[in-house]
Amino acid sequence: MINSRDLKDLNPKVAAMCSAFVGACKAQGIDVLITSTLRDNESQDALYAIGRTVMGATPTKRNPMGRTVTNAKAGQSYHNYGVAFDFCPIVNGKCQWNDAELFKRCGVIAESVGLEWAGRWQGNFKEAAHCQFTNGMHWSDLQAGKTI
Repeated sequence: MINSRDLKDLNPKVAAMCSAFVGACKAQGIDVLITSTLRDNESQDALYAIGRTVMGATPTKRNPMGRTVTNAKAGQSYHNYGVAFDFCPIVNGKCQWNDAELFKRCGVIAESVGLEWAGRWQGNFKEAAHCQFTNGMHWSDLQAGKTI
């Protein structure tokens, strides 16, 4: 199972954009940790199962299996093609998963270097910790062998 954090596993253009993002964050006094780059299908399916067939965080009466973490099955995630990464801002050595304002600041920085920040996605599923560069391609284009 592969769930990499290594920028070298990203598409070279996306790796350069990710490096620019990390550097621009640092220039604004924000440390970020890259938590995921390339994922194989097995790893993607394991994430997809969370909140569906595997217990997720914060179960409720309405969602007894807890929160889901992705809507993308194997092959449907931009992570599967090395054009997406996840990150977390760090303060005093700890991930700030619940600091929406800090994620928003990072999202603005991501957009300034040409990345799409999933915190601005429309609809029910926004993902503050996710950035990608698809050059306008759908995951099915990448699945068919097209490149950015």
